[in-house]
Amino acid sequence: MNLIYNSDQYSVVEFIPDDAREALRFGGYEIMDKACKKEIFIGGSLAEAFRRNVEDLIATQPTEEDIDAFLGNYDVLMSQPVLLH
Repeated sequence: MNLIYNSDQYSVVEFIPDDAREALRFGGYEIMDKACKKEIFIGGSLAEAFRRNVEDLIATQPTEEDIDAFLGNYDVLMSQPVLLH
């Protein structure tokens, strides 16, 4: 796993693909909203779409605010409380 983004508001961890674990066959991402203390793990096709969207975003040379706004789109999906981090 690799921490790929960390701001005051959000943290994103990338999990590399692992054929030995079905949930990680295509890798995945954990997105954590620090202020709300909630997170989500995305895998499969949603993770692939997230990766493509992040690559497109990076190509625009975004500010931290731009990245946080992008990650804010995932807030409605976050239902897991952050217990340890």
